[in-house]
Amino acid sequence: MKKIIKVPNIGDLSEVEVIELMVKIGDTIKIDQSLLVVESEKVSMEIPSSHNGVVREIKVKVGDKISKDSQILILEEKENTINIQSPPEELNNFSKINSLPLSLEDSINIHASPSVRKFAREMGVDLKKITLRTGPKNRILKEDVKNYILKNKKISSENMKKKECLFSDFSKFGNIEFQPLSHITKISGQNLYRTWTTIPHVTQFDEADVTELEKFRKNSNNISESDTKLTILSFIIKSVVYILKKYPKFNSSLDSSGENLILKKYYHIGFAVDTKYGLMVPVIKNADQKTITQISQEIINLSKKARKNMLNLSNIQGSTFTISSLGGIGGTAFTPIINSPEVAILGVSKIVLKPVWDNTKFIPRMMLPLSLSYDHRVIDGAMSANFSKSLSNILSDIRKIIL
Repeated sequence: MKKIIKVPNIGDLSEVEVIELMVKIGDTIKIDQSLLVVESEKVSMEIPSSHNGVVREIKVKVGDKISKDSQILILEEKENTINIQSPPEELNNFSKINSLPLSLEDSINIHASPSVRKFAREMGVDLKKITLRTGPKNRILKEDVKNYILKNKKISSENMKKKECLFSDFSKFGNIEFQPLSHITKISGQNLYRTWTTIPHVTQFDEADVTELEKFRKNSNNISESDTKLTILSFIIKSVVYILKKYPKFNSSLDSSGENLILKKYYHIGFAVDTKYGLMVPVIKNADQKTITQISQEIINLSKKARKNMLNLSNIQGSTFTISSLGGIGGTAFTPIINSPEVAILGVSKIVLKPVWDNTKFIPRMMLPLSLSYDHRVIDGAMSANFSKSLSNILSDIRKIIL
């Protein structure tokens, strides 16, 4: 039986250019195997197959413009092959790779991912000259580029100086082991680097007295008949949304010109989840319209999906403000990196029992460290301090939200 493979949902991208075909007629492919690479002005993306089978006809060529539902190729499905149509939204944005424009000639003759091409260009390496290609189907890997540079002394010293020797032959000093970064770790690393180097970060440190909040939370969990346990993060999210309405600049983004501020009237809160695949940031949509119990349940559900690498585009897009919580691990403070195009991010550390002076004596109080990083182009120090102070006040007495 023949099956037409189409472009799935690729977010808000349309009319993206095909820069590389990764299969040919006669190839046997599997579900989720990459078929081609497309590129827009800002990102490149590998499009995976939704079915198993043998390639009988390819409907696109390098240089074509494609969008959602454009035909890619025709497969002849094998007998006894399970036909699994992945939901379109499961093509998630963790496959996006920053890239520079490529020539059609390079795309046709060289099999290498956009990140490898970018690395080679930065190092002044002509991929056509690399004969040792260790990737699947003779693809060039970043390690192949590095090995070529180490063995070929013709690489200009100027390029090496510009990159300040990004890597070295550490094996001459002792035993080493190569451990490839996960795909998500590599992509998030690129995004974090770009954000850190393009946004003027400032971090405001504070702490909130959550003694009464913790008593209320634990007591609520003890008497509740629901299976959903309230988490401290759910209270923080609810409090943050309340403060964002008072300080709308924190719920905004700069436009592409950098001259206008886009104030968002919706409140989608991202929260960082540490997984074996790397750091993921699922998003709780319309958090202002949900109860603390609903937010807690959504945190649990999205965290489970993240740890199973089952998040889709709808789970990770659209955040207006992000919270990075290390409370379950420890630490006293840190500088979280803004999740661009947002303009601020809240870091939360581990609650610590501290002696606090009440004008007559020291009393034990549970203090929650807060680290608020913000884009200094949009937010000044006074506004940040007021935001942080207001958040601390709300967390010290959550009943203030209803006033």
